Amino acid sequence: MTPLVREWSRRLLCLMGVELVVHGQPPTCGPLLLVANHVSWLDIIALNAVQPLRFVSKADVKRWPLLGTLSAGIGTLYIERASRHDALRVVHLMAERLQAGDLLAVFPEGTTGDGTALLPFHANLLQAAIAAQAPALPVGLTYVERRSGARSTAPLYTGDTALLTSIWRTLCASELQAVLHFGQAQCASGRERRAWAQELRSEVERLLQTG
Repeated sequence: MTPLVREWSRRLLCLMGVELVVHGQPPTCGPLLLVANHVSWLDIIALNAVQPLRFVSKADVKRWPLLGTLSAGIGTLYIERASRHDALRVVHLMAERLQAGDLLAVFPEGTTGDGTALLPFHANLLQAAIAAQAPALPVGLTYVERRSGARSTAPLYTGDTALLTSIWRTLCASELQAVLHFGQAQCASGRERRAWAQELRSEVERLLQTG
């Protein structure tokens, strides 16, 4: 399944005219919790094109065209974010999957941003990595225009933007690059989840500033 997901994701990026650029060392095996900033629906495809991951996503993703099918195929864990009880359920599932050696990925901002500044990181899901004694890997993700290096707004999926509108803008963009900066894996090392979330946020911010 893993090679198929990677190949499918890479072909989809190619069809959309999106070039993948990777800095740093992507993960190859778990247990590991990948922690990334969130810009677009395209994030899931870009990350899977490097290394297929089991994502934790809001339940709405199940109904998205194409991405819903991809998410189901890679065993995404869906969370009803309005329910505190459901968050606890997902944390337990995450801990189980990490203990089984999985590669998981979360977007701790909880929603997509505009790509210029990070939102605060929610710490709840990090409890799974603490419980499983698994490391976390910070990742900075951005979209740029290849020739100028300027940040592209084409794939943004924020506010009242409709999903199909964002997809259409992405298809119409020329020379678009998805740039992923992989940092160094780190363990909680006795930190409680809020302190760890702040440290991971600072590292993702640093990775985004590297270019």
